[in-house]
Amino acid sequence: MKKDIAYLHVKKQEQQPITMLTCYDYPTACMQDEAGIDIVFVGDSVGTNVLGYKNETEVTMEDMCHHLKAVRRGVTDAYLLVDMPYAADRDAKHAVANAKRFLSHGADGVKLEGGLEKVPIVTALNEQGIETCAHIGHNPQIHGTKAATHGKTFAKAKQLIESARALADAGVKLIVLEKITEEVSRIITENLAVPTIGIGAGRFCDGQVLVINDILGIGPPLKHAKRYQDYKHLTFEAICGYKEEVANGTFPTDANTSHISPDKLARLQRWLKLKS
Repeated sequence: MKKDIAYLHVKKQEQQPITMLTCYDYPTACMQDEAGIDIVFVGDSVGTNVLGYKNETEVTMEDMCHHLKAVRRGVTDAYLLVDMPYAADRDAKHAVANAKRFLSHGADGVKLEGGLEKVPIVTALNEQGIETCAHIGHNPQIHGTKAATHGKTFAKAKQLIESARALADAGVKLIVLEKITEEVSRIITENLAVPTIGIGAGRFCDGQVLVINDILGIGPPLKHAKRYQDYKHLTFEAICGYKEEVANGTFPTDANTSHISPDKLARLQRWLKLKS
């Protein structure tokens, strides 16, 4: 069954946690979809996790479209969300044009970073029927890679709550809460009709999102994430094993080899002899 916004909203109403993971390629998309992940998310973290960029501000629309199309080929059932890269939503005109480009490549919705300043952008997208996910708290495009926890003071907590309400009123369908104190995230979640998706925002959001690299153990350990596999170590071991076996001649073996039949080989050798 293809998951849509209505499906995700029902999950909130029924208090069923929503699952969301970043994804940057076709094979991973196939696995996430088969596993039943609700939201497969092509994040601009592709820049630092896959493309070798220093930060997310280097990611372009072309980068995002390339990876979106790859992920789209692997997704059948999940809701497919994609990040608006840095400056792609700098004004309503550009935001609508870029969002429509993503939809043409198979995205179900777009995510944008920012608080109250993004209300006019969200309004414009909503008027065009484009499903939008907001992202408040820590915003990598704005705050950089060094993440601080948001919502520790009354003023900051109030600002986050007001931003969430304004974005919901403007028409967002989902809100990502990143690096926000658990108490403030809970208040936002309990006072909004739209689902909240947390990352480093505690236990009381309607769903959780993590970066695929972090759950696989590719990058450094992070407090807000959990490693479910040691992909980096296991993959390095496999590469070293391959290198060693090729170097010492134990790979390939006959089991990895195909053969021509003896009679055809004999005929080929006779032909070669005549040619020499």
